[in-house]
Amino acid sequence: MADERQITLPITGMTCANCVATVERNIKKVNGVSQASVNLSSERATVQFDPQLATLDDVIGRIQQAGYGVASGNADLVIQKLSDDNDARRLEKKLNQVEGVLSARVVYGTEKAHIQYIPTMVSQADLRKAVREAGFEALEIGGDAEDAERKARTAEIAKQRRLLIIGLIFTIPLFVLSMSRDLGLLPASLAGAVWMDWIMLVLATPVQFYVGWDYYVGAYKALRNGSANMDVLIAMGSSAAYFYSLPVVLGLIPGHTYFETSAVIITLIKLGKFLEARAKGHTSEAIKKLMGLRAKTARVVRNGVELEIPVDEVLVGDIVSVRPGEKIAVDGVVVEGHSSVDESMLTGESLPVEKGPGEPVIGATLNKLGLIKFEATKVGKETALAQIIHLVEQAQGSKAPIQQLADRVSSVFVPAVILIAAITFVVWYFFIPLPADSEVNLFTRALINTVAVLVIACPCAMGLATPTAVMVGTGKGAEMGILLKSGEALERAGSTSVVVLDKTGTITRGQPAVTDFVTLPISEIREPVPAGWISARESMQLDESEILRLAASLEKGSEHPLGEAIVAESGERGLQLSEPENFLAQVGHGVEGQVDGHHVMVGNTRMLDERGVQLNGYRSIVDKLQNEAKTAMLVVVDNQVVSVIGVADTVKDGSPEAIKNLLNMDLNVAMITGDNQQTAEAIAKTVGIEHVLADVLPGDKANQVKELQVGNEVVAMVGDGINDAPALAQADIGIAIGSGTDVAIAAAPIVLISGDLRGVPRAIALSRKTLRTIKQNLFWAFFYNVILIPAAAFGLLNPMLAAGAMAFSSVFVVTNSLRLRSFRIQD
Repeated sequence: MADERQITLPITGMTCANCVATVERNIKKVNGVSQASVNLSSERATVQFDPQLATLDDVIGRIQQAGYGVASGNADLVIQKLSDDNDARRLEKKLNQVEGVLSARVVYGTEKAHIQYIPTMVSQADLRKAVREAGFEALEIGGDAEDAERKARTAEIAKQRRLLIIGLIFTIPLFVLSMSRDLGLLPASLAGAVWMDWIMLVLATPVQFYVGWDYYVGAYKALRNGSANMDVLIAMGSSAAYFYSLPVVLGLIPGHTYFETSAVIITLIKLGKFLEARAKGHTSEAIKKLMGLRAKTARVVRNGVELEIPVDEVLVGDIVSVRPGEKIAVDGVVVEGHSSVDESMLTGESLPVEKGPGEPVIGATLNKLGLIKFEATKVGKETALAQIIHLVEQAQGSKAPIQQLADRVSSVFVPAVILIAAITFVVWYFFIPLPADSEVNLFTRALINTVAVLVIACPCAMGLATPTAVMVGTGKGAEMGILLKSGEALERAGSTSVVVLDKTGTITRGQPAVTDFVTLPISEIREPVPAGWISARESMQLDESEILRLAASLEKGSEHPLGEAIVAESGERGLQLSEPENFLAQVGHGVEGQVDGHHVMVGNTRMLDERGVQLNGYRSIVDKLQNEAKTAMLVVVDNQVVSVIGVADTVKDGSPEAIKNLLNMDLNVAMITGDNQQTAEAIAKTVGIEHVLADVLPGDKANQVKELQVGNEVVAMVGDGINDAPALAQADIGIAIGSGTDVAIAAAPIVLISGDLRGVPRAIALSRKTLRTIKQNLFWAFFYNVILIPAAAFGLLNPMLAAGAMAFSSVFVVTNSLRLRSFRIQD
């Protein structure tokens, strides 16, 4: 619906896929919420709702009611221009109305404002802007705009580390003591002492109820919400071993104590959680890098004075000065100076780009050589970098279709494990007799195997298999100048079998340029020429530069793209042009006029035929250029043909290499264009494409793509994202060629920021690698559970070994996903 809002919330307290399902289910219970998607790896929830029916507080309240939290940041602003307490109340009201602000308190006496806010919805720059709009000034601001989520994640890692250390302090001596007794390493007087079990009880209790308290809390929350998660399994498994041992210590029942089992289970899983939390922190490194690219300050010229201000205070229209070696603060257009700019951090292209007046610059890129001044055109959330960060965050929070299988399994996984554990206990207790030399009774044996089943099961690995790979894959794509807007796009691109490339602006530059300049020596003239022509030609003394200067001077009055190409060529050669006189343009033929006393014409053969001008030996040159899909423009000076200029939409430098890479990846490549068949085939031959779709009108491109999709072919369409919108939408995967600042073009699920066609094979290769990683993760997650749960049920696994295996299964999945960070196209 058009009136619906979409928000992203950072969620805390989730541990496995069941937590994700619980949070999603509870958010959807809020009246007015139409969609909710929760990502375990990024720990974020994307919620779409009707603001007429639901509020942000409703959504947050429901999440908290389910037993989870929403990470928030705190900002402390020093406020200037507060006149009295009424001003404080007015500002407080204004701040509380800002979307994403949870609470705001302004104290007139201290002239300070304390604000609690959700960092995914509002930044501290937005808060300062709200203060300015209310008529006040924020002199200081505490904290960092992206600190809240990072602090929450850092705090979680610190907490897991602290609990792990405490667990190890108590568990290691407990384990050594227990194993020494069981293996007969202790003297009989010590091994049989009653107080030995009491020491074990003292060592195990802090581990069970302090280190493992989170599992009890998590289990309670899950059960209260009508579901069961990993915490339920751990709480049940460790509690069974601990509480069975209590009556043994108290002398109420005979048997062996298993305090070391409960303690080792909790400590090993806590070790796994600590390693997992640390590894998950690395999955979002790409976003951290992008955020770190932001310039902190900008040097602006206001009222003739150069001021250094925070980048958040730069306004559209400000003139910003950038010295060599400094970062460009925001997006804009150069108004003064020349330099080369390193844009590799955003586009992935290593070569610096030359910039001069009229050229666009992108915020966060690096000025290499000269001093430039530019006019700010996009600031804050509108800059290319801010858009890229937003798109990558959205992609990392989205779900790939392949994840649906894991979600379905996860929804019934824990109840199924509990059922298997119950069956395991019944079978081992009632149906399998004890061996004659057994050292344990029936109940103990059944209990041990049941605990092993409970703690070996790992829903976490299934929950992390897809989102961690999607996070790392989309982040890696952003580093390479490839914006993958969703997990579905990342997955789908890897299945591509046919790539359709639009010609203009995709394979070619989209701008005509001079490719040939042919001036025949008089000795090579083979056709009959008019009497006196040779002596006239010799008397002109026209070399190539002078001919080009005359032609370009004439074309100055033309707005035709072919004429602009000739003028651009003369500019590159540094020629000084003259003003044309008596300029006349004939549509479809050419132009003519007077330049420096010469009558000059630049046009096609039709124009010359109408004027009765002989080609004088240039006919074969014209035919050759036309066969190469170039436009042949004849230059006539004083009624004599003196040169032929070949103009064409030139192929981009990287296009042949890109197409070669696509063919090497066993993909079928086709070119689609509105040009005639001869021109299209000439271009296609240049870049190595055999399949050509020519004479296709813009409106018919989508139908051509649809025809290619017959036979279950997965078609990727590559275009400029604007003129090719219908074809991009029809294709299974649309890839839009970007141009620096316009990163959100069209609705294409993949955007190449730099406009370099070599990004297409990179995107497909990255998608294939990511998809392969996801499948490896899912195979491990399912294989692990399918093999080891039965092994535990058959009594082949000790509960402590089971806990260790469970702890490291999710670590394996996250670590495997992190390998994508070193992806190269040859992989």
